[in-house]
Amino acid sequence: TVVGTKFLVEIAMPVQPAQLVSHGIFPARMGARRKHSILHRAYVLAMVLCTALPLVARTHKAIAPPQVQQIDPPNWWSGLPNPMLLLRGKNLTNAEISSSVHGISVRRTIISANGHWAFIWLDIASAPPQKLNLLVHTSGGTLRVPYELNQRHLQTEGFQGFSSADVLYLVVPDRFADGDAANDHLPQMKGTFDSTSPNAYHGGDLSGLTRHLDYIHQLGATTLWITPIYAQDSTTPADYSGYAPTDLYGVNPHFGALQDYQNLAQSLHDRGMKLVLDIVLNHVSPKSPWVLDPPASEWFHGTPQQHIEAGENFTAITDPHAPPAAYQSMVEGWIGNTLPDLNQSNPLVRQYLTQNAVWWIESGTLDGLRLDTFPNVDRAFWQDFHAMLRALYPHLTTVGEILHPDPTVVSYFAGGIKHSGIDTGLSTAFDFPSDFAFRSTLTGTDPMTRLTDVERQDWLYPHPERLVTFFGNQDSRRFLSMPGATVADLRLAFGLLATTRGMPQIYYGDELALNAVNNSGNRQNFPGGFSGDSNDAFTTAGRTAPQEAMHAWVAGLLALRAQHSVLQNGMQQNLFTDDTGFVFVRLEAPPAGRPAAATAQGESMLVLLNKSAAPRNFHLDFSHTALQGLASLTPAWNTKQSITITDDACDIIVPAQDVIVLEAQR
Repeated sequence: TVVGTKFLVEIAMPVQPAQLVSHGIFPARMGARRKHSILHRAYVLAMVLCTALPLVARTHKAIAPPQVQQIDPPNWWSGLPNPMLLLRGKNLTNAEISSSVHGISVRRTIISANGHWAFIWLDIASAPPQKLNLLVHTSGGTLRVPYELNQRHLQTEGFQGFSSADVLYLVVPDRFADGDAANDHLPQMKGTFDSTSPNAYHGGDLSGLTRHLDYIHQLGATTLWITPIYAQDSTTPADYSGYAPTDLYGVNPHFGALQDYQNLAQSLHDRGMKLVLDIVLNHVSPKSPWVLDPPASEWFHGTPQQHIEAGENFTAITDPHAPPAAYQSMVEGWIGNTLPDLNQSNPLVRQYLTQNAVWWIESGTLDGLRLDTFPNVDRAFWQDFHAMLRALYPHLTTVGEILHPDPTVVSYFAGGIKHSGIDTGLSTAFDFPSDFAFRSTLTGTDPMTRLTDVERQDWLYPHPERLVTFFGNQDSRRFLSMPGATVADLRLAFGLLATTRGMPQIYYGDELALNAVNNSGNRQNFPGGFSGDSNDAFTTAGRTAPQEAMHAWVAGLLALRAQHSVLQNGMQQNLFTDDTGFVFVRLEAPPAGRPAAATAQGESMLVLLNKSAAPRNFHLDFSHTALQGLASLTPAWNTKQSITITDDACDIIVPAQDVIVLEAQR
């Protein structure tokens, strides 16, 4: 009490007792010993306080306010299931998050240990479409984060699925057409554009694709499949293909914006066409912000420093006797030893990925999804994934990539049947076994019986008629780049594709007989889609003679297919096959209760293929086949022959390396 504030200020300077008396702090009559004792204790107290004050100041330093940089999904829709939102930001530790409106509440919150991530579960109940704020409150302050519930699209606006009545046209957006040169050279993606390099962006985008939809439609395709459009690493030019996403909700700025994606979907639907989007739920880019800062523990299978490399032995999944390590390498391994493998067994990852698919579907009124690297994701995830999608979009079609030549392996992943207690729910698979057979029989030395050997195993599939047939895609060599392949072989391939069972898929440019030249790989630019192109293959006048010849052949086959429903969804009965020939009939399915081998009723189309270098006479006996009792055959495609049938037998000549189609007449 003797030592006041004045003394504490002055104690830092040399002070004598006499000075304190003169300042009125010590009484004049106080003894010298007493004065020195008080002075000493005051000095010690002052030193303690001076030492502690900085610590106190640091303890009461202002706490940084919460920040939110991104919300996944960026919006949601009224009437959809309650969403789980993932907030990415800073200073979120101990955050309390609530909604600014009645009728929408936060049911649960999980904050990451480092305060960078927050999972929140919204209860939107029957809330109508509206804008709201998420209130993020910490001791550092309260942040208002805008969010929006939109109105769901009507089922009539899209979501129709695709079937064997359709023809898919596959496009790599970067290589089809440049509709907006402003997104070629982007400051945030400097150095990624180089139209001369096969491993860089060339400028194709969604607006360019939209501009040329009439070309695809007039060719005869009804459904567009585009490779992924996710945001990619801004420093990696080779990521133009879209299969290494850094942001599963972002649109690659080289391709445009979300509105361009929605415009594409709307333009397709206006033409009566459909849209299929390629999505990746197995892995992300090594440059994803998740890799060094995962939103939750066990977000990935392993870490960049410690993980297993993905195997390529698909039978490790189908074989019940395979070692567990072999199975693990397939579903938990990092593809190429570089792509971080997402852990779909983690409930947080599972819900995040399923919602992501729903978001792309609803945003673009999608008709279908192409599911990348399907076997590399645990089948139990696919079962739950499809259960959710079927509940929301009952007509949506999903097609899975199971890159294997054996139907017993591919069929294991098909939906509609349980294997090892699990039904993946997959609508259909790409018919890779037929792809391998097309290539080996038409460009190689394998007999045509290899193709029928594949089709003989159709019983493995619940719906073989749904299989997506093809002979080219973004991951394989161009058909004409195969050793020994000729334009005549390509004509035969299209002839089979348009007439055999399944849903045909065409890889952009194959209808122009594009070949890989000048190190262009299998993803060269579509002629006429880019400034400076030597010709414009989008128009008849702009095509070269070889391009126009193949285009006319393909368009004619697709028109034939569109005119005859049995070529779309009819049964197929194989009548004859050997080294160089293949003869089959497409016919209407028999009425219920009649055997499939019964005599055909209604429309029937007979297809004959000859891959030999010389004309060939096929002597056909139709007794005990679907064409028993047939009177005659009339020309339908690529022939002028009219055939009279006597005693269920006839002879038909097919030119060298050609395919013809005849219509059955009773």
